[in-house]
Amino acid sequence: MKPPFLYLPPTDPVTVLYRDDDLLFVDKPAGLLSVPGRLPEHKDSLLNRLLSDDPEVRLVHRLDMDTSGVMVFARTAAAQRVLNRQFETRKAAKTYIAEIGGHPQEDSGTVDAPLMKDWPNRPLQKIDPAGKPSRTDWRVLRRLAHTTLVELTPLTGRSHQLRLHMAFMGHAIVGDRFYAAPDLAESSPRLHLHASQLTCDLPGSGAAYTATAPCTFAREITNP
Repeated sequence: MKPPFLYLPPTDPVTVLYRDDDLLFVDKPAGLLSVPGRLPEHKDSLLNRLLSDDPEVRLVHRLDMDTSGVMVFARTAAAQRVLNRQFETRKAAKTYIAEIGGHPQEDSGTVDAPLMKDWPNRPLQKIDPAGKPSRTDWRVLRRLAHTTLVELTPLTGRSHQLRLHMAFMGHAIVGDRFYAAPDLAESSPRLHLHASQLTCDLPGSGAAYTATAPCTFAREITNP
């Protein structure tokens, strides 16, 4: 059973990481919806905030509300088509940082477990052989006293993929109110999952560009 949803988005201004005539990269804060929800109280979102400053901004992809980090938005219809194609073909490369409970036995590996919607418990997902193929590469960055900092590279782009794959490993993400045990879920007010890097080809020049957003929870736990 999923916990009740109470939307209390952060009020901090959105940080723009890079901007040109075709696109902008921004650092989405944890707790802010990528796009507006259906209810009036869920209208505050990253997309709406960006549109208030630039009415030409166009959606390309999403991050979970609970996840922070790099997102890219198009600024023209042509750029949106180019970027959409990069995401559809998996040319756009994403890297995440997460803090997970416990210590994996290995230092790296791949989770290969198909996912599908858990319809009675939406928006949750579940591991199911009948689900869509889903793969995540992971590697240990630092082992802490009771948790581990890991780098995650999604090879597919399913909803809740990283959260559920880490839980499937037996090492759910700190602060994960959906898939972690209560003690781990309640150990932080936010989900410790951050999109640290996103690489795309710039629509104007075709050159690869990597946007990077600092991971605040990683800095806090490694530099107390």
